[in-house]
Amino acid sequence: MAEEGELFVAVAVKGIIGDKLGGAGSRRAVRWAVDNLLPKAGRFVMIHIIPSITTIPTPTGKRLPVEEVDERLVEMYVRDVKQEFETVFVPFLKMCESSSSTKVETLLIEFDDPAKALLRFIYKSGIDSLVMGSFNSNIFTRRIKGPGVPLTVLKYAPATCEVHIVYKDRITTKPMEPLINAVPRTSLKAAMTARGFLKEGVASFHTVQPKPLSARRESIEVRARSASTRLEALSFTYSQPKTPPRGKTESAIDPESVTTESQSSLENVVREQRGSDLPPVPKKVEIEAEVVQLKKELENTVVKYKQACEELSSTQNKVQVLLSECSKDARKVNNAMKAVKEVEEANSLREREFSQRKMAKTNALRTYLEKEKVIAGQLLETDQQYKKYTIGEIVTATDGFSPEKAIGEGGYGKIYRCSFDSTPAVVKVVQLDTSEKKQEFLKEVEVLSQLQHPHVVLLLGACPENGCLVYEYMENGSLEEYIFHQNNKPSLPWFIRFKVIFEVACGLAFLHSSKPEPIVHRDLKPGNILLNQNYVSKIGNVSLAKLVTDVAPDNVTTYKEPVLAGTLHYIDPEYHHTGTFRPKSDLYAFGITILQLLTARQPSGLVYAVENAVNKGTLTEILDKSVRDWPLIETEELAQIGLRCAEFRCRDRPDLKEEVIPALKRLVETADSIIKNEQSNLRAPSHYFCPILREVMEEPEIAADGFTYEKKAILAWLEKHNFSPVTRKKLDHYKLTPNNTLRSAIHDWKSRVRFSNAVVNMTC
Repeated sequence: MAEEGELFVAVAVKGIIGDKLGGAGSRRAVRWAVDNLLPKAGRFVMIHIIPSITTIPTPTGKRLPVEEVDERLVEMYVRDVKQEFETVFVPFLKMCESSSSTKVETLLIEFDDPAKALLRFIYKSGIDSLVMGSFNSNIFTRRIKGPGVPLTVLKYAPATCEVHIVYKDRITTKPMEPLINAVPRTSLKAAMTARGFLKEGVASFHTVQPKPLSARRESIEVRARSASTRLEALSFTYSQPKTPPRGKTESAIDPESVTTESQSSLENVVREQRGSDLPPVPKKVEIEAEVVQLKKELENTVVKYKQACEELSSTQNKVQVLLSECSKDARKVNNAMKAVKEVEEANSLREREFSQRKMAKTNALRTYLEKEKVIAGQLLETDQQYKKYTIGEIVTATDGFSPEKAIGEGGYGKIYRCSFDSTPAVVKVVQLDTSEKKQEFLKEVEVLSQLQHPHVVLLLGACPENGCLVYEYMENGSLEEYIFHQNNKPSLPWFIRFKVIFEVACGLAFLHSSKPEPIVHRDLKPGNILLNQNYVSKIGNVSLAKLVTDVAPDNVTTYKEPVLAGTLHYIDPEYHHTGTFRPKSDLYAFGITILQLLTARQPSGLVYAVENAVNKGTLTEILDKSVRDWPLIETEELAQIGLRCAEFRCRDRPDLKEEVIPALKRLVETADSIIKNEQSNLRAPSHYFCPILREVMEEPEIAADGFTYEKKAILAWLEKHNFSPVTRKKLDHYKLTPNNTLRSAIHDWKSRVRFSNAVVNMTC
């Protein structure tokens, strides 16, 4: 409390819990009070009005009156609510942090009517200045909501208190009376009242709790009789109005009437608070006004009594309706309980059946694993059809798995180049981290050792205990390196590409027709097609292949896996969507490989691009530009075969052995006849030879005489002579120009000669 003669300032603020900024009007009021009143204030209090706490929420979502709840729970709930509302002051306290040394206090007042709460606080605490924020309301809000809290407080505030309303564009002030301002304004009684108000919070400002209709009717009758008595007393003599005890009078007021803001009730509050601090001054006008007011209250009490009787009868009718509905609901609940019991019995029966099935599956799995162990032991004990290498031999051949020997790495292990008994070979190390993988590896090795075909990479041996496979070495690398010119690989001529496609088809047909069970590769792509020194193609990485136990029609599932194997864009769409594969699953990847050999493009979107070009007759625009002499008729036929093999559904793809291989064989025979006719024209043209060296040029350069020479030869000639080696005339200059056209033609001719020789070696 401010000392005698010091300024006591209060600021009413408005905000929402969790709001980091506060209301705009309240921010303006606090900012103005901090700048103008805080430096000279003896006490500075921020006030926030909260609604009266009359009910407490329950876990079911309902709310109970505080009279029906234990007092300790009520105290805990009220304390928690007030702690939440204390956060409203946070943004405003930050505005006061560095402004003055005066301590800023906060106060929560619990009352339903903010204007009445502020007026009572002014009268009881004896504050000197009250600052409030406001906004410019329009005619519609004034008609609906009335004058508002700031204007109401401004109108009924006592003369002992200055009221400042801070608008956005102006400040409205109601100053205190000059005579009051000349003497100390805080009486001892007001100081004690304010001290208790600030300390105890809002103990005396609880709103009236709602009561049953019968109790309300009795309280209304009592109030009516007391109002009549007061009217009779006032007609004879004037007595000072006293504030009735809160517990009796306020409990008789209807909660609906408490929330209405009427000017007469506010005047009563002002008169009662003024009468508690100031000496009585009998005035005839005031007595008559109070008599009129009491008559109005009596009339209102009678009206409310009638309304209470009507509400009581209506409530009794609703109770009867609710009782009938409750009986119906009780019958429904009984029926639902019976249904729940039946469902529980069915669930228990299903759980017993499930446990029995699970036990049967476990027994079957145990028997299967025991048989697998026996089979694995027999595989290890029987004579192998492949050579078994020891881990010592593998380590010696690979220099201890040296990184310098590594030539590749896939999803199933690393690949090392080595040699055994002066025979070039590669070692593939497979990770066997589980016993199931080791057993599957032993089975696959047993099957792969039996695969011997000129177009399938040969398995030379294995080290089963350590997951090592030894394959023959393919000198010319993979087909992918030639398609995309990786590792300085040259472009393959068209007839070599035709022959590679035919050879891969023969290798696939061999895998699909293997006995007793067909083999599906599942990862056919240019990277897994290898070329030897004579450009003979062989299918590699067969260790990823899968045995298909049953051969079924194209529209029937043959094998299903939870985890897909293969490379994206080469995986059969049906296998990708359903997890099922069959021999024709490899045919999709084979079709994509054909289209890549023709176009030298990536597999993504390739089927659509080739199909669109064939339909529009623009196939030549998407063919590999590094090949300049494509036979258009045969090339378009090969593209049609690739598109048929890459159909979305398996049943729409052609049969490999009956349809694809005969067509490819005819195309390869046509290519052989074309090559044999061209072998007679393999001698280089005369303009490919250098006039000085009489050899085919490597770097042709054009001199000033217009003739083309080998670069090294013409440079050596010009160091000693200043005339042309052909015309013997003096050269105008010594500048040389590269003949790129002739250089490209010579390069194509050399490639043709080299691959023609390879074809001859293959046919011999």
